[in-house]
Amino acid sequence: MKKALVVATVGGFIASFELNDIKLLQDIGYEVHGASDFTNILDERKKQDLKESGLIQHQISFARNPFSLANIMAYKRLKQLIREEQFDLIHCHTPMGGVLARLAAAKYRKYGTKVLYTAHGFHFFKGAPLKNWLIYYPVEKICAHMTDVLITINKEDYALARKKMKAGRIEYIPGVGVELEMFGNKSIDRVEKRKELGASVNDTILVSVGELNYNKNHQVIIKAISKIDNIHVKYWLCGRGEREESLHKLVDSLSLNNRIFFLGYRTDVPTILNAADIFCFPSRREGLGIAAIEAMASGLPLVTSNIHGINDYSVNNCSGFSCAPDDIDGFAKSIERLCRDLENRNLMGESNKDRAKEFDIQVVSLLMERIYKESSM
Repeated sequence: MKKALVVATVGGFIASFELNDIKLLQDIGYEVHGASDFTNILDERKKQDLKESGLIQHQISFARNPFSLANIMAYKRLKQLIREEQFDLIHCHTPMGGVLARLAAAKYRKYGTKVLYTAHGFHFFKGAPLKNWLIYYPVEKICAHMTDVLITINKEDYALARKKMKAGRIEYIPGVGVELEMFGNKSIDRVEKRKELGASVNDTILVSVGELNYNKNHQVIIKAISKIDNIHVKYWLCGRGEREESLHKLVDSLSLNNRIFFLGYRTDVPTILNAADIFCFPSRREGLGIAAIEAMASGLPLVTSNIHGINDYSVNNCSGFSCAPDDIDGFAKSIERLCRDLENRNLMGESNKDRAKEFDIQVVSLLMERIYKESSM
């Protein structure tokens, strides 16, 4: 039986985004292995899903910090694993997982091993900090020479890769795929769900879903809400992360405790989206942004930052409104416009449902199946 290896820095990434690829590889006839730090998966359901997927797990403690000495050991362990198992195909993800896997597999490409890398959003893009271009761009350009198929998930990255990278082949797919049927269930009791989460039928609910970190930029929405003189505009924040404490302090300092609700890590996101009115996605960087596409599938209008990846689906005054990541006044005005204009809000939400179909898991699966089959020849 042929063998494939899926590599990512953290096991939670594989559990959240790669189960479909694992199944595709198995259906083609591969025994699928995974190399990652599987100790950080906190969601028991995801742990179980990963176990039931049949993935053969190999614990490797990668570090996200590219300068961490731990990655030297991770590289050696990965190289040993590749030597022992003799994989026919290696599909790597995440910056450090992608770099270390391609370095470790370089020798084995001579013997027929195919190496695929999915760039889930380059760290260098129009408007990115100069240091990102100085650090990440040269590394990705060099590693492209060790890549049989470089897969990009947004159009800006695809155009840049086509122009600057020398991989064997460069492909575009619209993200990792969203299971659209999970979203947009209007049979839920919105009144009851809002009551459960501290809101009423008279409130206009903004919602964000994602890790509470610097990149997700949630503070810009909190500050925008402080400029909106309407106690019925409320904000649900779903997720946990390193910025949680600082965000709580910001809410306290702005006296917004009765309008901002930290909901923590949620397993009922589809229900929460269906009980909300507007989705906020102010990230500083996104490869694409699955959370926003799920919100579109739920029929919500968007208020987003106008950066690469997000711009693949967020169109100002069409899907909702978009602003520069640090434009607090712009976000405040956009939110107010959607709060006031229910008819336009509903029209945008309905339009977003159709647009979300471009990112359906079935669309992505067909493209990935083709790429895997072509790489197996």
